[in-house]
Amino acid sequence: MEWLRQAACVGEDPELFFPVGTTGPALDDIEAAKRVCARCPVLRECLHWALGSGQTSGVWGGMCEAERTALLRTAGSVEAARHEAWARHGVTRHEAMTRH
Repeated sequence: MEWLRQAACVGEDPELFFPVGTTGPALDDIEAAKRVCARCPVLRECLHWALGSGQTSGVWGGMCEAERTALLRTAGSVEAARHEAWARHGVTRHEAMTRH
C-alpha cells in the first residue's frame, strides 16, 4: 500500500472516515470525508484496494459503505465494480487494466 503515503487523508482525523451511524452527524462526517477524498491524488488506488479487500466500513476512495456495497451488488464482481468505479472517475478501460 505504497500509495497510502500520498493520500490526502494522511494527517486527518481517522474518525472522520469511520463515522458511527448513517444519520445526523454521521452524514456530515461522510460528506466531509468525501471532500478530502475529492482532492486526493490516489483516490482510485484507495477505492481499488477497498473493493478488492472487502472493506465494509468507512469512507474509502470517495465512497461510503453503502455506495461500495451497492456498486458491488450491481456490478456483480469486484473486477466489474472496479471498472465501473474507474469509469465514474474518468479512467479509461486501458488505464484501468494497467493499474492491476
